[in-house]
Amino acid sequence: MREKTAEQLEKKAKLCEEIIDRYLPVPKGYYAVLTDAMRYSVNAGGKRIRPVIMMETCKIFGGAPSAILEPFVAAIEMIHTYSLIHDDLPAMDNDDYRRGRKTTHKVYGEAIAILAGDGLLNLAYEVASSAFDAGTYTDRVIKALKILAKKPGFSGMIGGQTIDIEAEKDHIEISEDSLKTMYDLKTAALMECAMMIGATLAGASDKVVSEIEKIAGLFGLAFQIQDDILDIKGDAAKLGKPVGSDEKNNKPTYAAILGTDIAAEKVAELSNAAIDKLKIFMAANPEYDGFLADLFEYMINREK
Repeated sequence: MREKTAEQLEKKAKLCEEIIDRYLPVPKGYYAVLTDAMRYSVNAGGKRIRPVIMMETCKIFGGAPSAILEPFVAAIEMIHTYSLIHDDLPAMDNDDYRRGRKTTHKVYGEAIAILAGDGLLNLAYEVASSAFDAGTYTDRVIKALKILAKKPGFSGMIGGQTIDIEAEKDHIEISEDSLKTMYDLKTAALMECAMMIGATLAGASDKVVSEIEKIAGLFGLAFQIQDDILDIKGDAAKLGKPVGSDEKNNKPTYAAILGTDIAAEKVAELSNAAIDKLKIFMAANPEYDGFLADLFEYMINREK
C-alpha cells in the first residue's frame, strides 16, 4: 500500500509542479538573480503535499474548473516555499541544507534570500487573483482568496512562527497546551488553508468547509509532531538535512517534552481521528478513489 501511495503521490506532485512552473517568472533583466533565486527555492524538491491536498480535497467535493483551481495550487506552494526560505535564515533556524541541497541564503546570500521569499509571497497573491480572469465562480474565488490571505498571516502561520522564536529566544518552559497552539498556527494553518480552499472552490458549504478545517488541523498537528520525531530519530541522508536542529536551537517540541514514544502515540491518535472524519466526506462521493486518506496515513508514517 505504501509503495502504491508513494507512486501516486509522485505522479500528482509532478502534475502540481507543471502547474507551478507555468506561473514562475523567467530569470531575465536587471533583477534576474532574484527570479533565479525564486525558481531555485521552489524547485528544490519536496512532495508538494499542500497543493496535492488542495487538489484532492477539491475532487472529493466534485472538483472545480482548472482555471480557478490551478492558480491556487501554485499560490499555496509559493507561500510554503517563501516560509521555508525565511525559516532557514541565520536569524531563524540557521540551516545550511534543505531537501538535500544548500538553502537559498547559502547560494544567493541573505539579502537575496529575503527578497526571494518576499517575491514568492507577493507572486502567490498575484497568481491566485488571476483566477478572476476565468470570469466564473467569482464568489468561490473571493472566499478562497480570503482563506489564502488569513491562514498564512499573523494570526496563522506567521503567528505560530513568532511564538516559536520567542520561546526559543527566552528559553521559556512551554506547556503542551501552548505548544499545541504554536503548532496549530505554524504548521496546521497552511494545511487548513489548502484543504479549505480545495473544498471552497468545489462549492462546499461554509459548514462543510468548517469541518474540513478541523480535519486539516488534526492532520497538520500530527504531521508536525512526526517532523519533531524525525528530527531526533530520523536518518539525515533520507531527510536531506541534518538531524538534531531542534535541540541545537533550543526549540520546544512534542518529542522533547513528551518523549518520542508518547509523541508517536499522539501522532497515531490525531491522524486516525483525521482519517475517520475525512472518510465520512469521501463516502458521500462514490467516484472518489480515497487517495487523500491513504496520503494522510502515508505522511504520518514517513521517514523523511
